[in-house]
Amino acid sequence: MLLESFIDVPAGSDFPLENLPFGVFQPKQGNSRVGVAIGDLVVDLSVLEELGHFRSPEFQDRNVFSEDSLNAFLGLGRPAWRKARETLQHLLSAETPIIRDHARLRENVFHLQKDVAMQLPARIGNYTDFYSSYHHAHNVGTMLRGPENALMPNWKWLPVAYHGRASSVVISGTDVRRPSGQTKPPDAASPTFGPTKSLDYELEMAFLIGPGNSLGGPVAIDGAIDHIFGLVLMNDWSARDIQAWEYQPLGPFLAKNFCTSISTWVVTLEALEPFRKPLTPQDPHPLRYLRAKNDFMFDIYLEARLQTSSMDASHIITRTNFQNLYWSITQQLAHHTVNGCNLQPGDLLASGTISGATEESRGCMLELTWRGANPLKLPNSETRKWLEDGDQLTITGWCQGDGYRVGFGEVVGRILPAAPTP
Repeated sequence: MLLESFIDVPAGSDFPLENLPFGVFQPKQGNSRVGVAIGDLVVDLSVLEELGHFRSPEFQDRNVFSEDSLNAFLGLGRPAWRKARETLQHLLSAETPIIRDHARLRENVFHLQKDVAMQLPARIGNYTDFYSSYHHAHNVGTMLRGPENALMPNWKWLPVAYHGRASSVVISGTDVRRPSGQTKPPDAASPTFGPTKSLDYELEMAFLIGPGNSLGGPVAIDGAIDHIFGLVLMNDWSARDIQAWEYQPLGPFLAKNFCTSISTWVVTLEALEPFRKPLTPQDPHPLRYLRAKNDFMFDIYLEARLQTSSMDASHIITRTNFQNLYWSITQQLAHHTVNGCNLQPGDLLASGTISGATEESRGCMLELTWRGANPLKLPNSETRKWLEDGDQLTITGWCQGDGYRVGFGEVVGRILPAAPTP
């Protein structure tokens, strides 16, 4: 049954009353604060908080929505998250007159999304990037080692990951400067320095941590969900030629830490619950600490679109689904903390590139062009082996309900030329 709001939500909107994703925005006047999206509007939660609508035990007598990040709200945990959602769905319902029938209050509570500046939703203290898509890992391994040795021996036993750079996580719409670094072709005697010639996108999703865990205290997998607030779209930009030279023996460094883009709105697990699907059985059976009673994925459609500087419209180059991950978000969190690593509110844990079994479902240029051997053909007769200056890459994602969708908006970035050589 569709939920009805007194707000006019356009057909096909990512943000119906069933969604209500959280974010941080700055209005034309005033400081940044927390809001939720509905239709084309932002609901200013700081105004509703000041009026006492979130005064309940779940909020521990704290004002969290006038903050310039979600961190304080994230730290309150699922009881407060659910209470906030229930309160908002009631206040925005077509049957509730509290805001509906008060024009002055509506003026203070609602902002047009196009009139506000969106900020990073959280102060991200730490960022971890997993490598959890079987088809992506198998494709990349096939390129490097051949199909018979595509996966490393540990890949099906644990969620492989590395620690990324939190300071270079940016909000959607931020331009991406082409990075420079060392590269070394196989036939070269020594490396050279300069801008990457193999700039790539990586279609990913990531989740924000709510309450953390104490140092030395692992999170059991069946309790992991209570530490996960919601998901965002991610583009984890990558310089493949720099990475090929630097990654042994300690993994990615300059090839990955220059920029990671995320979407503005965080879609909660409560909004995603109708789209939960069982996790595909894993072989071999994971070790005990990675076995959940009812582990799950979400049915989230994902697309990447490329628009070059000479194109009038973007062109879809990837269609995939969040269900193409082998390791679940609860397995990722349980593994991350099993050694006693302490997560904190606002930490960001990413899926890694999400690729499927078909060519069109490959989530990066590395796979789409098979390391540049099969250039991507675009509608205007241009081709791409890798991303070029002026290219714009947009990732979108949504869950399709019966007559509505729960969407994530988009994460978009445009490539700028490299900075001058130091």
